[in-house]
Amino acid sequence: MTAMNLLLSDSAALIGRHLRHTKRVPQKLISATIMPVAMVVIFGYLFGSSMQVPGGDYKEYIMPGIFTMVMLAGISTTAVGVATDLHNGLVDRFRSLPISHVSVLIGRTVSDLVTTVISCMVMTAVGYLIGWRISGGVLAVLGGFLLIFLLGLAMAWLGAWIGLAMRNAEAVNAIGSFVTMPLAFLSAAFFPLSNLPGWLRTVAEWNPVSAVTTAAREMWGNPTGIGADAGLPVRNPVLFSLLGLAVLFAIAVPKAVRAFQRAAAR
Repeated sequence: MTAMNLLLSDSAALIGRHLRHTKRVPQKLISATIMPVAMVVIFGYLFGSSMQVPGGDYKEYIMPGIFTMVMLAGISTTAVGVATDLHNGLVDRFRSLPISHVSVLIGRTVSDLVTTVISCMVMTAVGYLIGWRISGGVLAVLGGFLLIFLLGLAMAWLGAWIGLAMRNAEAVNAIGSFVTMPLAFLSAAFFPLSNLPGWLRTVAEWNPVSAVTTAAREMWGNPTGIGADAGLPVRNPVLFSLLGLAVLFAIAVPKAVRAFQRAAAR
C-alpha cells in the first residue's frame, strides 16, 4: 500500500472515530446547532425589518454572513478539541500507533467540519422558513457552499495549530474568540461595507471573509450590497476567495503539522 493510500486509510478511520464519538454524545451536535439557528432567527426577525440593504432583503443578505460566522467559530471548536486530546493522553496513544501524524489532524479537522455542515443543513431549513431563498443554478449553489465549507476547513486547521501551540482548553477558547471576532465583524458578513469610513472599509474589503461571503451571495442570487466604488476583492469575490483560502491553507496546515510533531515528541 502506498504512503498516500495509508494516509487516506488512517484519516478515514480517525474521521469515523470522531464521528462515532459525536453520535454517542449528541449534546455536542445539539450545542453546535442551537447558536447558529438562534442567530438566523435573531438576525432574520429582529434586525431584518430595520436593516436596509441595496438591491434586496436583509434576510437574504444575512444568511451567507451567518454561514461564514459559523465557519469562523470552528476555530475554537477544533482548538479546544485538540488541546483536550493533548491533555487526556489521546495524542500519546496515537503516537504509539504506526499511523501518520498528519492523519490525526485530518481526522480532527474533517470530523469537526462534518459537524458544522450538519449545523448548516439545519440553518438552511430554518432560513427557508423565515423567508431566505436561493435563486442561482445548481452548480452555482454548490459552488457557494463549497467556498463556505473550504473556509470552515481552513479555520479548523488554524484552530488545530492554535490548540497545539497553546495546549490549554480555556486559553485556546479565548484566543479563538480573539481571532474570530475581528474577522467576522470587520467584513461584509453582517452589513454593507459602504457604511464604513475610508481605511476601515479598505481593511474590510481585503478581509478574505468578505470575499467568501460576497461570492456566496452572488452564486446564490442574494443581494451583495456592493456598489460601483467597491474595492477589487469584493468586485471579484470568487477569485479572491480562492486566493485567500489558498493562503490560509498554506499557512495553517504546515504550522499545525509541525506543532503536532513537536507535541508528540515531548
